[in-house]
Amino acid sequence: MQTITLPDHNITIDAIAKMLTQQHAIRLSEESVEKIGTCRKFLEGELDGDNKLIYGINTGFGALCNVKIAHHELSALQHNLVRSHACGTGELVPKEIIKLMLLLKIRSLSYGHSGIKIDTINRLLDFYNQSILPVVYNQGSLGASGDLAPLAHLSLPLFGEGEVMLNEEKCSASFLVSKFGLSPLSLSEKEGLALLNGTQFMSAYGVHCLIRLERLFEWSVMISALSCDAFDCRTEPFHPALHQIRAHTGQIMVAEKINHLLQKSDLAKSHKIHVQDPYSFRCIPQVLGASYDALYYAKKVFEIEINSVTDNPNIFPDESLILSGGNFHGQPLALAMDFLAMAAHEAGNISDRRVYQLVSGKRDLPMFLSSNPGLQSGMMIPQYTAASLVNQNKHLANPCSTDSIESSAGQEDHVSMGANSATKLLRITDNLEKILGIELLVASQAIAFRRPMQTSASLERLLQAYRIKVPFVNQDRVLHYDIEASASFLRDNNAEDFIDI
Repeated sequence: MQTITLPDHNITIDAIAKMLTQQHAIRLSEESVEKIGTCRKFLEGELDGDNKLIYGINTGFGALCNVKIAHHELSALQHNLVRSHACGTGELVPKEIIKLMLLLKIRSLSYGHSGIKIDTINRLLDFYNQSILPVVYNQGSLGASGDLAPLAHLSLPLFGEGEVMLNEEKCSASFLVSKFGLSPLSLSEKEGLALLNGTQFMSAYGVHCLIRLERLFEWSVMISALSCDAFDCRTEPFHPALHQIRAHTGQIMVAEKINHLLQKSDLAKSHKIHVQDPYSFRCIPQVLGASYDALYYAKKVFEIEINSVTDNPNIFPDESLILSGGNFHGQPLALAMDFLAMAAHEAGNISDRRVYQLVSGKRDLPMFLSSNPGLQSGMMIPQYTAASLVNQNKHLANPCSTDSIESSAGQEDHVSMGANSATKLLRITDNLEKILGIELLVASQAIAFRRPMQTSASLERLLQAYRIKVPFVNQDRVLHYDIEASASFLRDNNAEDFIDI
């Protein structure tokens, strides 16, 4: 198994995506270990006098920030914090996102501004490297003060409480002693707060969705090019001259990609009797290009976040400072995820409109792409399914970041609601995968009615691989299985692998 040292420079989302495809373990650099030790030593020195009030270290939390805690109770304070905040509810967070939460929490703590002990971070490393995944629930965070409830559930097993997932089974964290020899830790001053304050729930969801959406947007370009040939579209809307005079980056890129995909396509070069195509074909670069621009904006925001310290208070040993602020506030992430949710929704929305056009019996295609319309319904109802998913995404894409609810007796009077932005974004991503799977199912069916004419080499290569998983529909069958197989095909393959360089 490859061991990856967490870098002292910025880590990218692309690097994380690559990590997740490999069997690997992670460790801290020597520089990080030294910084963590220096920070901890400074904090312990500051607490020796027992006179200074330091938020969350020798005080209560939230509205209880002015209540001083006796020195002999500081460890109990940290354990009570984690227990009391483990109020999550709802669905279980997917395992791949929990693993990202562990990675990003370790990353944030590795900078040496959190006052945590090296033994505690090493335990987080044990969990990550041995795939011991705490049971975390997807509801309960307001996206400010950190993702308190989810991170509390993530942290409970460190001191032998809560539950973990081992392989596919849920078990008590106390089982870790006999299974792995991992005795419960005793949290010291500031440690519970360092574990709970942070944006790792939002960040993990965002990183997971960004990785998937970048792949799905690539699929959207390729599938939309296939749909263009299936619908006998003109290629003028993708001419570079059009896009250079409206120079949005994403628009230019999408037009270039579609031009490349349709090169040497017999269908694209065939004579057209129609003068224009519907917007869902003609405006693919403008619509999907805008979604790409939103994705790259969100990617930039998240790459800053995952290379940041987001707990509170923060400790600066070199300046002899302990500062209480608001780096845990999720507003940058909430806005970015709400923006990305709208962008992903629009990629699905325009996809469904192409599906609708393809099954409408236009341009010498049979009604509903059926070999025997009337007796057979063909692709009538997959379009209904796509429309249903688009409708749900439309509602899910309404922003959460425009809302705020006062909490903690008014001490925490503005919150980002970014955690809800995060969980909605995952549902939109899942739905988009199915919508694009339906478009691929329908476009491949339509192309079959254009034979013997051929599309481009890249798209023919895609069709050949796809037909192994999803055969042509020559008579009515249960298309649920085709839709699932089509979505699985997108999940298991990269669009770039089919493109003729």
